[in-house]
Amino acid sequence: MRPSEVFIKDLLITGFANEGRSIAHVDGKVIFVKGAVPGDVVNVRVLKNKSDYIEAEVAEVVQQSADRQQPFCPHFGPCGGCQWQHMRYAAQLAYKEAAVFDTLERVGKVRIQQKLSIVGADQDRYYRNKLEFTFSHREWLPADLFQSKIAAAHPPALGYHLPGAFDRVFDVKTCYLQPHLSDRIRLAIREFTLEHGYDYFDLRKQTGLMRNVIIRMTTTGEVMVVVIFTSDEKEKISALLEYLICQFPEITSLLYVLNSKKNDSIYNLEVFKYYGNDVLRERIGELSFRISAQSFFQTNTRQAEKLYDGVKRFAALNGDEIVYDLYTGTGSIALYLADSCKKVIGIEQLDQAIIDAKINAIINDISNVSFYTSDIGKTLNNSFVNQHGQPDVVITDPPRAGMPGTVISELLKMLSPKIVYVSCNVATQARDLQLLSEKYTIKRSQAFDLFPQTHHVENVVELITSA
Repeated sequence: MRPSEVFIKDLLITGFANEGRSIAHVDGKVIFVKGAVPGDVVNVRVLKNKSDYIEAEVAEVVQQSADRQQPFCPHFGPCGGCQWQHMRYAAQLAYKEAAVFDTLERVGKVRIQQKLSIVGADQDRYYRNKLEFTFSHREWLPADLFQSKIAAAHPPALGYHLPGAFDRVFDVKTCYLQPHLSDRIRLAIREFTLEHGYDYFDLRKQTGLMRNVIIRMTTTGEVMVVVIFTSDEKEKISALLEYLICQFPEITSLLYVLNSKKNDSIYNLEVFKYYGNDVLRERIGELSFRISAQSFFQTNTRQAEKLYDGVKRFAALNGDEIVYDLYTGTGSIALYLADSCKKVIGIEQLDQAIIDAKINAIINDISNVSFYTSDIGKTLNNSFVNQHGQPDVVITDPPRAGMPGTVISELLKMLSPKIVYVSCNVATQARDLQLLSEKYTIKRSQAFDLFPQTHHVENVVELITSA
């Protein structure tokens, strides 16, 4: 213990706050605690002491909560991935459900006619279909966190960023978010590149050949590996990719990208096919989806099907409706609903997403869906409605920031009989629902757990016009 460290002892954890942090209270002050479970009695190390709150982390568990369990991953703590793995999955679901309804009713100040139980995952590990790993010329070791330095002797790393630290990467030995094949591929890449003297990326200086690896896996057994290099060193690129082909016949798509930009995004870069197919095929329900290296796709395929079933159930289509799907992305929800309505109009701002959506419609022989690339806030107006018809149902699935005021204003003017609002951020959903409640009533709300072992949750709300 360093002389400057401050501890609070025998602290009872009473619940969760936003972003999955546990909370306690001392002398009228709120304490946000990292690494605790409600019901724990803990000694905590103070990280920040503000006038109205304290931020702390667990130094010692004095008495375990009945909901606490042993973390299954050796990287628990510094890794930002599965931050709730020290809590029983049933308890995770209970806290997520309670947090959703508390946020809607307390923050949004809206009344929910019917609160439905959260839909949990059948598989709470190995559920992600996409993972991205970062190369770093110097490994960041968890033991060094409080010294705030990187030891010069630390070897290169291939793994994840520490939360909130762009230049700190810890080496991942095993990850429970994808099947073990993902670990084998990543570790083989690490071993080969280190053995043959490949330079790993220096995130501060922006130098080094090896930058990122993306691994995508489908429920149908297809595997895509995308290796991102900073420059076109053909011999080294070919040597590594040939090695992967020989070692892993399971790989169906082997691609690479050259990225010398300041950020890791590959969405505006050319993707080169080295071996196999340039896309994956995934299935949700009866539909087949094309997934490219740059495609957005729900990261939990099996839970996505449950989510889409929930959206379809809330929409309650009878075959005659016109449906607008706002923020349609690659069109997955629009296509999922197409067999139950007259037509679906999907709107999305990203060009590549709409290209994928149109291709997915062709693949599935769906002709009653139209997709448009546009800023929804500018497109959704009387002229658009006159052209495409008054919607009977509006599906909206905005990004975490929620819907801008212009879109909400148009929805209130349009006054579709029903809105189904899908959200990955219940706080902004609550804000938007409060505005929509001017003319709408919240009939039903149901959460879906697409991200087990984390505090993240999707929520679906059905709104109907007020009588």
